[in-house]
Amino acid sequence: MSTLFESIHNHHEQAVFDAVRTGAAHYPLLVERQLLADVACVALNRLPARYIRHEVDFSFYLSEQERARSDRDIDESVQFAFNYVQARTVMLARS
Repeated sequence: MSTLFESIHNHHEQAVFDAVRTGAAHYPLLVERQLLADVACVALNRLPARYIRHEVDFSFYLSEQERARSDRDIDESVQFAFNYVQARTVMLARS
């Protein structure tokens, strides 16, 4: 039964993972403390869930304007997530 669902994933996952990897250089504290997965989780939770089986399934139905909006949403969510996780990390370190 598990093989029926292995191809399902959130459309935003790979784009968020790539954006987190790219932005990591600006947040050495988070890299050092291995918190990049937390950043990705916060960013993904801010985005609407878009589950697909194949990338073409989602991309085919998006207009250029919708793709651009999705890219902006991902960038904004990742930036928020970096700032949020970093602020929480610093705050907890002061406690």
